[in-house]
Amino acid sequence: REERGGKGRFAAAGSPPPAAAASPVERGIFWSRELEEQVPPGFAAEETAAWLSAARAARVASLERGGCGRSSNRLARLSDGSRACVRYGINPEQIQGEALSYHLAGVLGMQERLPPMALALVETRGRQWEPVREELRGSHWAEGAVVSLTRWVDNLTAVVAPAPWGAEAGGGRRLQPLSAGELGGLPPSQLVELVQWSDLILFDYLTANFDRLVSNLFSLQWDPRVMHRATSNLLRAPDGGLVFMDNEAGLVHGYRLLAMWDPYNEPLLRSVCVFREGTARRVAELHRRRSAAAELRRRYRAREPLWARLGFLSERQAELLQARVDFVHRHIAHCRAQ
Repeated sequence: REERGGKGRFAAAGSPPPAAAASPVERGIFWSRELEEQVPPGFAAEETAAWLSAARAARVASLERGGCGRSSNRLARLSDGSRACVRYGINPEQIQGEALSYHLAGVLGMQERLPPMALALVETRGRQWEPVREELRGSHWAEGAVVSLTRWVDNLTAVVAPAPWGAEAGGGRRLQPLSAGELGGLPPSQLVELVQWSDLILFDYLTANFDRLVSNLFSLQWDPRVMHRATSNLLRAPDGGLVFMDNEAGLVHGYRLLAMWDPYNEPLLRSVCVFREGTARRVAELHRRRSAAAELRRRYRAREPLWARLGFLSERQAELLQARVDFVHRHIAHCRAQ
């Protein structure tokens, strides 16, 4: 499931909406407070903390194939009755990227859009895995491997990229800026979705995640209808909230492949010129303090007991994260200046 962006921009520029209509944009580049209040809440902090605590304490009652992506992954039923996707990376950097991306979302104030995720250690003789010892032998998972447990969420549906990244890009046309007047004419449900997309695109740029919109942009060269298909690793909850799934391509793996994917990632970021004010404020703080990696490390170590098993970003990766934060900050300033 993948989608591509485009080289246009949805921006707050243009004629103001009619006086009778409440503008969805404030101070030129920020989604209005009224609009943000309509965004579905996602995974609440208290609910997430409770699930993580229960999942870490629970035993794995069964493992099933299917429903969780790659054939090496499994759908687990836990002893408390809940379910989780257990992801076993082709290499450890994928699980590391998943975990670090999850906690970077927390630093940015958008973790409610990601399903709760915890790390677990595969130990066939350990208490957590004892009920599925035979299944583990058939999985070909390495003893002592670190896997991720991600909360299973029912009733999710596919998402197709909206304008300006959807049908127009699929038709091979350069995307045109979406003015404030045009935003004002959109139905509330579509505006609420665009608020979430603005966070998603910023998040994927910071993590250099190529396994969502960016890979579809790449595929447009031979598949002009790819934009009409479901977006990879993005699903919609019944209340309309977007769920940012499967972020293992972020940070570690994505940073190794910048030369290949940034020609698509950067234009996609530039297509966004309206932001959640809270997101822009956090980016500005990380830029001012030059603290992106330090804040991520602090949160990761405090909230993930197994963090040391996978380690943290290398010094070079930490520098790349800060550089991308700085780039986003400059882009927001450019949008403000227009």
